[in-house]
Amino acid sequence: MTSDVSTLPPPPPPPNLNAAISLRSATRWYGDVVAVNDISFDLGPGVSGLLGPNGAGKSTLLHMMAGLLQPSSGSVSVHGEHTWQNTEMYARIGLVPERDTVYPFLTAWEYALASAELYRLQDPEQAARAAIDMVELGDAMNRKMGGYSKGMRQRAKIAAALVHDPHVLILDEPFNGTDPRQRLQMTSMLKEQGAAGRTIVFSSHILQDVEHLAEDVLVVIGGRLAASGNFRQIRRLMTNRPHAFTVRTSDNRALAAALVDRPDVALISFTDDAMEVQTTDFGAFTRSIASLVQSSGVVLHELQPADDSLENVFSYLVTS
Repeated sequence: MTSDVSTLPPPPPPPNLNAAISLRSATRWYGDVVAVNDISFDLGPGVSGLLGPNGAGKSTLLHMMAGLLQPSSGSVSVHGEHTWQNTEMYARIGLVPERDTVYPFLTAWEYALASAELYRLQDPEQAARAAIDMVELGDAMNRKMGGYSKGMRQRAKIAAALVHDPHVLILDEPFNGTDPRQRLQMTSMLKEQGAAGRTIVFSSHILQDVEHLAEDVLVVIGGRLAASGNFRQIRRLMTNRPHAFTVRTSDNRALAAALVDRPDVALISFTDDAMEVQTTDFGAFTRSIASLVQSSGVVLHELQPADDSLENVFSYLVTS
């Protein structure tokens, strides 16, 4: 019995050979549950954030990028090569899993050295020391990790993932359990790694972490890629919801009178010393506001987006 080839799905398009990470129609299901559904994107050097609620499919995506999970369909590649069961590719990828994989009876030095020896590096001691210095654990590297804070254990995990100098670093919820000071340290460290030319992808459900660290944002909801780009680009895709601006002038009501009849102004509301203007056309409003201020004879003191944060972007996408 022969199958009807016309009913077979078309193969995914080839990966982008110029991208550090390339997904083409990547899908992964577990029985009847679709964890990742037909996702495609390309990532290059720098820091990219994978944003989504718990259960959105972020960890599944990262594990496919790291070669730990096989896509049910589609493709996942790093530097043009498929990651699944590609042992040579593991030398180019560093993975920091969400679960706490450190051993409390080991020191950070022993942990990083063991990782370097597993990769059969020519000089594992030098590689381990360089990785520990990168994450600024040198002063505590001979202490057992059972006495480390959560942030220190996270840095030890990152050191173990960096010992072989991977081109791509993948981190699953690296900010979980860290305090504000530890968040700042990790953000600074990852920014430095991205600026040095490494491709870094991290997941988070914490909006501020993604906004402060990521150059590019991938929003995943229900296993699908809901939006991608920087957060302003994502925001501008939402044409069904007005953009809000906080405006403060020498005479707010005089400027409001000039704005009220414009077709791109949906709503004007007042606070004690400012007003919020909602516009349905971001570009038209920002291009015309200067001339409107001048023609109204007022002095502009403040003009800034009132909702141009990832929290507003994310909230909108989740409820759409």
